[in-house]
Amino acid sequence: MCALPSPPACELRERFQGLTTALKESTKSPLEASLLFCQDFCQVLVEHASRWKTDEDPLPLLEVYTIAILSFAKASSCLSSACENVPLLLEKLALSCAELLLLLPQHVPGALWEEFQSSMKVAHSLLQESGSSPLRLLTSLAQQDGVWANATLSSILSNQTPQTEHVHQYLELEGPTLLNMRIKISLSRESWLEGKQ
Repeated sequence: MCALPSPPACELRERFQGLTTALKESTKSPLEASLLFCQDFCQVLVEHASRWKTDEDPLPLLEVYTIAILSFAKASSCLSSACENVPLLLEKLALSCAELLLLLPQHVPGALWEEFQSSMKVAHSLLQESGSSPLRLLTSLAQQDGVWANATLSSILSNQTPQTEHVHQYLELEGPTLLNMRIKISLSRESWLEGKQ
């Protein structure tokens, strides 16, 4: 069933579901089947992601990443822990999704943001059941009302001085990876704006 109604989203879900079914029914060794799954997963992901010009409209790519992460999490219990590509692929996918979210020039529309939030929650639970939790930075973003909507972050960015306790809570929620990404993106935006003046 397609939660997001667009035909490309439905098609992408079906393609990933087909890969998961093939993985479950594979007669290959668990390692070989996992390697093949990761390879095919990347191929489908690249094919769908390349359909849009992200500089014109990046929101369809967020939809692709959201579907991909949840689909990968659903397949995770069937993937071999001996396959090095599994955690690597998931980490790259999570980082790419987080970077896209931080770079979005506009607010994510309500339905898409809610889909992202619920998908990350489910994916995080599924991956924890498999003994993995590489989605910390995405689940941290998903707990908020928007990518840049945290009240403490807004205070810091507008040169106000929030309470120290709130800053510590915010830093704990963000984690070092997401915080570093925010800083780099904020600095690059400032440089770009200064260059335009």
